[in-house]
Amino acid sequence: MNKLKIAILLSRVRVEEKLLMQAFTDRQVDFELIDDREIVFDLHQKGNWQQYNVVVERCINHSRALYALRILNDWGIPTINSYQVAAICGDKLQTTSALIRDGVPSPGCKVAFTSEEALKAIEEMGYPVVLKPAVGSWGRLLSKINDREAAESILEHKEVLGSYHHSIFYIQEYIHKPARDIRSFVVGGETIAAIYRYSDHWITNTARGGKAQNCPITPEIDKISMDASKAVGGGVVAIDLLETEDGRLLVNEVNYTMEFRNSIDTTGVNIPDKVVDYVLKVTQGK
Repeated sequence: MNKLKIAILLSRVRVEEKLLMQAFTDRQVDFELIDDREIVFDLHQKGNWQQYNVVVERCINHSRALYALRILNDWGIPTINSYQVAAICGDKLQTTSALIRDGVPSPGCKVAFTSEEALKAIEEMGYPVVLKPAVGSWGRLLSKINDREAAESILEHKEVLGSYHHSIFYIQEYIHKPARDIRSFVVGGETIAAIYRYSDHWITNTARGGKAQNCPITPEIDKISMDASKAVGGGVVAIDLLETEDGRLLVNEVNYTMEFRNSIDTTGVNIPDKVVDYVLKVTQGK
């Protein structure tokens, strides 16, 4: 293959995808948009997929992303990010387990498989705690549980709902932090930028109204971000960090299809350009 060609696998063209498209255009790199709603994979035939040097995954739907990446990686087609990274980052339990395995500081966490044992775990941990679905994004379905009455009510709701997302009880220590958290961006093994996300609410996601402000990359932020990225398999990831009252940093989550529209002007870092730099480095390995 002489001419470089990139595929961008997406659900819809959001601001981030437009910025990436412009960055590729500025580099005169050919790319093609592939809508995940229109895909049919013949698992026995690579078909047109083998024409791409790399596939950049930007799906909104986690299941579509995960299965597409698995198929493409099994075919030997490079993707950003890899199936391994998506599988770990897309599941909070797997993320936490990988972080702990590699000694990356993170909040206390217990996992239970029944509501009865979940209640015991919550009371052992002490109120408040945070109950999260293992798979989810944008701060949805998170519950801060302040007492036993709330715990019993929320656990009953999850048990009655009965879906896969509610059948595992992921219980996280509540961290008393400033009215903010930190999101850092790691691309190809480099911490390129970080923002504070301020909110009066305990959930600080910008998707939920959090306000972004530039955060200087200190040696501590750089190290924990790099360590977290390495633990999940590297690539292009965003790390959510919590600051404890005694000044420690803890990794809350790692995101594999990161949003960055609110962080470019805030940090002064051309994040899509950094991503394209990394994509081009990956293509050199094919």
